[in-house]
Amino acid sequence: MAAERTVHAEWAGGLKATVRAGDFDLVADEPASVGGTDAGPQPTELLLASIASCFTLAMAYSAKKYDIPLANLAVDVTGRYDGPQFSSFRITVRAGSPNGEHLAKLISSAERVCYVTRTLRASPEIEIVTG
Repeated sequence: MAAERTVHAEWAGGLKATVRAGDFDLVADEPASVGGTDAGPQPTELLLASIASCFTLAMAYSAKKYDIPLANLAVDVTGRYDGPQFSSFRITVRAGSPNGEHLAKLISSAERVCYVTRTLRASPEIEIVTG
């Protein structure tokens, strides 16, 4: 059975929104150079942050599952703009350990475990309704 999760956003004036995600409040804003107040990350940066954080946690989960020591894990995500959308994402994974073969195994596992990258690869349907 499919489960749902909802995040709530409200306009806070200008080009700023406050977002309630679980028990946490976030702010999304645009830079002052385009009319925002620079009070928080841009929505596109939040998308990149979602990819980076999910892939990081998927790597950690996989390392624990396979009992592979993992140290100094860092994940960078770069989005390439093509007009008003991203045309691609590059995920760069760095770790002090494990060795290359084990790191490749963790990355492969993380690709299966990371909900965010799996969702983006599947190109889900987007439905917009009024409520």
